[in-house]
Amino acid sequence: MNQPTPQNTPRFTPQGLIPTAEQTAIQLAQNKVVLVDANAGAAKTTTLALRIGEALARKLAPEQILALTFTPEAREVLRRRLLEVGVPPAVAARVPVLSFEDFAAWMMDLADGDQVRQCGETRALKDFALQAVDRTGERYAGSIEGLELHTHSVALAQFLEVQQTLKATMALDADVEFLGLDEAAELLGIPLTDYLTTIEYETLRLDGGAGAVFRGPFDATYDLACNLHDGARLAEQFPDYRLVLCDELHDLNEASFRILEALIDRPQSFFVGAGDKDQVIHAKLGASDEYLRRRFSERFPRLTRYPLTQTWRHGPHLAYAMAEFKQKTVESALPQRTEIRHAHYASAAECAQRVVAAVREWKADGHDYDGCAILIRDRHQSMDIENALIEADIDYRTPPMAGYLQRDEILFLRGLLAIALKDFGAIKSEQVRTAIVDALVAFSEMKFSAHSMDNFKQQILKSPDLLGELFLIEDERRDGVLPGYRDVASEGTKRAVIAALAWLSQVDPATPAAAVLTELCERVQLVATARRIFVRPYDAGVINKSVASLLAAAAASGHSLREFWNAVNAREAFVRRKRDRKSVLIECAANAKGKEFEHVILPFLQDGEFPNTSQPRGEEENLFYVAATRTRARLTLVSPAETAQRSSFINQMRLPKSSAAAEAAMTRNQHVVPAATSRHYLNASFHDKDQVKALGAKFDIARRAWYVENDRDLSPFSAWLKK
Repeated sequence: MNQPTPQNTPRFTPQGLIPTAEQTAIQLAQNKVVLVDANAGAAKTTTLALRIGEALARKLAPEQILALTFTPEAREVLRRRLLEVGVPPAVAARVPVLSFEDFAAWMMDLADGDQVRQCGETRALKDFALQAVDRTGERYAGSIEGLELHTHSVALAQFLEVQQTLKATMALDADVEFLGLDEAAELLGIPLTDYLTTIEYETLRLDGGAGAVFRGPFDATYDLACNLHDGARLAEQFPDYRLVLCDELHDLNEASFRILEALIDRPQSFFVGAGDKDQVIHAKLGASDEYLRRRFSERFPRLTRYPLTQTWRHGPHLAYAMAEFKQKTVESALPQRTEIRHAHYASAAECAQRVVAAVREWKADGHDYDGCAILIRDRHQSMDIENALIEADIDYRTPPMAGYLQRDEILFLRGLLAIALKDFGAIKSEQVRTAIVDALVAFSEMKFSAHSMDNFKQQILKSPDLLGELFLIEDERRDGVLPGYRDVASEGTKRAVIAALAWLSQVDPATPAAAVLTELCERVQLVATARRIFVRPYDAGVINKSVASLLAAAAASGHSLREFWNAVNAREAFVRRKRDRKSVLIECAANAKGKEFEHVILPFLQDGEFPNTSQPRGEEENLFYVAATRTRARLTLVSPAETAQRSSFINQMRLPKSSAAAEAAMTRNQHVVPAATSRHYLNASFHDKDQVKALGAKFDIARRAWYVENDRDLSPFSAWLKK
């Protein structure tokens, strides 16, 4: 790796941190374009803060520095790091630290001379999407065969997701002027209906070309990228940035890459960006390791690469296991043992019990629940785990992933049961009631105007027993004519659901729930409906697995239909109760990137689940790498008792080999004299932080360890002094 040795010395001395040689090299880099190839937990953000501190120490004005991130959360972390390394608050406040979306919206407003409405709420965007659907139907109904326009929440959410993908990849900016509608849709890789609705949506958003009227998530980035393309002069209006930095470069997509190109191309500008090619997991949003591997090098052939191999998040045992897993250098100088534990199961229910046991053991060891995260591959895997936690009376939370009782496919079945049992009032939450209406409309493939649905939702909030009348509502007519695109295209599914309800209403509530639910899913054609509703076959597969988990849970419970209904509502009451802030987190691994926890539990580590065989192997490896490296103190792997069924990822960690090397590193790390001999590092855990801080200890933000200055009385810290 090309890493020149800097001839100058640092002018910025951070507080609470002794930079490593790798960090110092990046802090002092003088190259036009610098890429930092970093490992998970290698203090990327702290290192970028050091680079900013050095620029400020060399008299660069704060306003001439621009730091970019991909999320508001990452933006706030970088702002905190500036303060933690010792940049004075008044100076740090003047450094523009922005997300790409913040920066793009700012630049577009400067260019347009107007404040464009920012739509952060999904509801507002869905209203615009509904308008686009209406316009598409009015324009193309009767002239294009196979036009399928749905207005339920699931369809609108998928449509908005398609928009983000098209814009992140800049596919929507492709030249389709001389292509037919079918050809253009094929070029973009989306169904014709989505393409036509996209045209109407963007016409609405951009007021027919006059300028943006509103922007949703990622629209500002896309608009700026479009305005920077093909010789546009908007980049000349950028502020005079001399130093541009970017964190989490592995989230880079085509739109944000074009913005970085324009910033770097400014004659006076220098660039430092940090990322980990092994953390590329957002392919749906255009992220690709091609930017770190190839695109930067092709665009800026004189760039220089610097490594950040040392992780400060976890000790050598996990660091070396990940080095084996990814076949790259990963080091840890921490004298702490990050435990890697194993548990095995013979069934899904037993897997959930192993997870509960790991959580209880964590608590018994003196830790809080909020330091523990259960990271699952897909959301259908949470059902058994949630039920087991409820039965164990352990509080949990599931942001941003809904708990299994609030997922569309489960809400659909709950709605059918509520109608048949005439007990919709048992569902106390108004939010859940309206969500059930949306789910019934989606999975029954009914087509209603937004006005009809809003009126009906208001009625059922007042009179829950009206839910069954949903299937009696007629679509609104305009001038006495029902629009053709909202005709009876999906009448077969609706008829099947109505017939299933008639059957279900005659079923004895004492009948075993598993038998009733299995028959119900067949009668409403749930598997086939999921395939039609969801654009990606993978998503439809997750829905079907989720329903299968519900059926298995019903069978295991032995409940009658009435008992099962009551148990479901009781579980929802448990989940919605006011809970202790210190609760266990259940989250999909893809949503955990950029976060860290004291204890991570990875359940269902079996082939077919993780890795998922329907997804590219490389992406699955990256996702596992991200999930495993979120932990600091303990990693619990829960896999099948049958060796042949276990995830191949466990073998890739080569734990016997990596563990032996880690033991040697532990001995080495415990005897290494810190670079600053004026510090005594402490064996203080997260649980001890308030106590040692009160006694006067300080925190090393890179090493994530508490220490005491050499001139202090060490006797109060005797319990934590490293031997």
